[in-house]
Amino acid sequence: MSVWKLKWHKLTHWEYWPLWAIYYPLFPVWLYYSIKARSFFFFNAANPSMKHGGMAMVSKMEIYNMIPQQYIPKTVFIAKDETSENALERILGSNIEFPFIAKPDIGIKAFGVDKIHTKAEFKSYLLRTPSHFLVQELIPFTKELGIFYVRKPGADKGKITGMVSKEFLSVIGDGKSTIEQLIKKNPRSHLQLKALDQKLGDELNIVLTKGEKFVLVPFGSHTRGARFVDITHKLNADLEQVIDAICSQMNEFHYGRLDVLYNSFEELCEGKNFCVIEINGAGGEATHIYDPKHSLFFAWREITKHWGFMNEVSILNHKKGHSYLSFRGGRAMLREHHALEAQIRLV
Repeated sequence: MSVWKLKWHKLTHWEYWPLWAIYYPLFPVWLYYSIKARSFFFFNAANPSMKHGGMAMVSKMEIYNMIPQQYIPKTVFIAKDETSENALERILGSNIEFPFIAKPDIGIKAFGVDKIHTKAEFKSYLLRTPSHFLVQELIPFTKELGIFYVRKPGADKGKITGMVSKEFLSVIGDGKSTIEQLIKKNPRSHLQLKALDQKLGDELNIVLTKGEKFVLVPFGSHTRGARFVDITHKLNADLEQVIDAICSQMNEFHYGRLDVLYNSFEELCEGKNFCVIEINGAGGEATHIYDPKHSLFFAWREITKHWGFMNEVSILNHKKGHSYLSFRGGRAMLREHHALEAQIRLV
């Protein structure tokens, strides 16, 4: 696929647009909610138990400590200045075996998330990562779901407001094309070629047998090429009860998205064979908007609707005594966030 065709594809598919192009037109809506709350950074009160309400610069380890431990992967916190020998001793001592997942403790759009297969790969990751990070056991489930959850302060139950199935970036062999040639046939994977070249190297020259599936990126991240499919229509009372049972055990958690690995949707609805691999607070998007079938207008409607939920939750929590973030504090948070993102992108 030519460079011009790729550029045209990005231009005509809003899901690839930069975030500012999607969110800046909605600034008047944010301003309206800020006036209602009497604070531009009202989101700080959305989840009082999370730093900045979970908007940005939040330690994932702190969030994992909030989640009932039976629902999360085995996780070890690794300090940036820790030696690889000492870190590996702690990891293996926690019954986490190779391969495992490494990711920044303060994460941004799945940048810096990697699957580690050997001691040499781990040492390399530790040397190049700019910050503290987490190591987690590899969960065997191959399906991922993003579930957005909202619960008003004082309410007995919360509700699910959107669900997205995440299809990992993959190629299917035809018996004659190399992996690189297969990648170039699909704009979604072609747009990831530079990063895939750095990661896969000579593996790009492998010819897959006909029908053979090769997962290029084993993470359900839109920025890493995953395809998002809106399955909100599959929501049912059993699943809502499962998710509400988890979230209601988390102190002062009212608004955010759970990312879940699971074996089958039926088992998930029964509360079996699943694992919560991530929870995002105020900064979490209702990612079902990124289904390619949805228009930008649909996305804007869902974004503003969820801002409304967050605004209501924040105001109610503020009335209970939880503080908003000062304008000065909010600007400092954003500067810190952008600086860290620039570093993590290079990992």
